[in-house]
Parts: sequence; structure tokens; C-alpha cells
Amino acid sequence: MSGWLVALPFTSGPIVFFLALDHGTAFAGAAAVGALAGAIAQAVFCLGYGVLAGRSRWGVALLAASLAFAAATMVLQRLALPLVWLFLGVIAALAVALRLMPKGSAASGAAPPPRWDIPARMVVTTALVLLLTGLAPALGPRLSGLLATFPVYAAILAVFAHHLVGPAPATQVLRGLLLGLFAFAGFFAVLGVLIERVGVTASFLAAIAVALGLQAVSLRVVQREEQTRLPPT
Repeated sequence: MSGWLVALPFTSGPIVFFLALDHGTAFAGAAAVGALAGAIAQAVFCLGYGVLAGRSRWGVALLAASLAFAAATMVLQRLALPLVWLFLGVIAALAVALRLMPKGSAASGAAPPPRWDIPARMVVTTALVLLLTGLAPALGPRLSGLLATFPVYAAILAVFAHHLVGPAPATQVLRGLLLGLFAFAGFFAVLGVLIERVGVTASFLAAIAVALGLQAVSLRVVQREEQTRLPPT
């Protein structure tokens, strides 16, 4: 559930919003398309971590997944597809990643996170937003959108779960992220289509409505997976 929840664009959404205010809707629209493509890079991240989680420590899995994300970002930056085809490609990539992602087993228990957990997430996220919005003119809209999708929240959740409980709950976090990324993709697909046509406010409201609708649908899948992992009573 935690991975599913943080799939919502809590970081990348504000970045595109501020880019629209600072650089105009055309720049923000291109960044939104980059963020949409970034869902594929997130799927690669999840697979990289999930495959290594059961055989490596969290540091190795995180490093390999981050390098995989960076490699996917470099490829996606050069990939120019119409928005419709890009969206379909993202949906296909998420479906394949879910198919290949290890399911893991039920966690034996949950360990409390350290006290500095939430402040650390706030600091890292704020720093990422400020850094990318500041560097956006040099990076360009597409790369800014792609980099904005690095799964900061999910990576922190997965690392803590891996370190405190074991690889199985870390994998479950990332499976939840993959399920939530369908709403993420819908959010940025709507922004990419509408932001230049109807403006910032209307496009963001429409994107939020679509994302919440898709998130409600994916919630049923997450709940069904959770129920299958529960031991029989």
C-alpha cells in the first residue's frame, strides 16, 4: 500500500507546475511528456531492485536500480514518439514489469522507521524540486521531466523495509509502486495533451481527476494482492 500511494506524482507534479509558471506551458508540456516517459525508467528501477533484493544487500540493490534508472533515462531522452504511442508504451512496460517482478512473501512484521525518516524525505524532496526547477533551462524540458520521476519516496520506503525487515517487503513496496504508476502515467498524459490548450489550472485539475480515478481502480488490485498474502485464519 505504501508503494502504491507514493506512485502519485508528489515530486514530479510540483516540478512541472513550477516549470509552467516560470517557463510557460510549452516548456511544461514537454516536461510532462518527459515525466510520462519516466514511468518506464521507474519500471526499470523497480525490476533492477526487485531482482537483486533477494540476493544482495540494500545498498547493492539500490545502486544497481539507480544505475538502471539512469541508463533508461539516457535512452528515453532520445526516444521521440507521439504522445499516444508513448502512453501505450508506458502501459505495456508497466504490465511487463509487473509480470517479471518477484512477488515476494508476506512480511513477518513491520519495524518502526527511525525518527528522522519523515524529515529526511521532506528535505530530499524539497531539494530535488529546487534543484530541477533551477537547472531546467540548462537541462531542457524533456530531461527535466525524466529526472523528476526518480522514485525518491519509493526508494526510501524500499530501503528501510529491506534493511529493517528483509527483501520481501521491499519487493512488495516496489510492486505497489508499479501498480500506482498507471495513475502516474494518466496524470502526465493528460497534462501533455491539455496544458497548452486549456492552461495550467484546468489541465492540472483534469490530470488530478484522471489520476485519482485510475488510482481508485489500481487500489482494488493492491488490496487483492494483499489479501492473497495474508495467512489463512
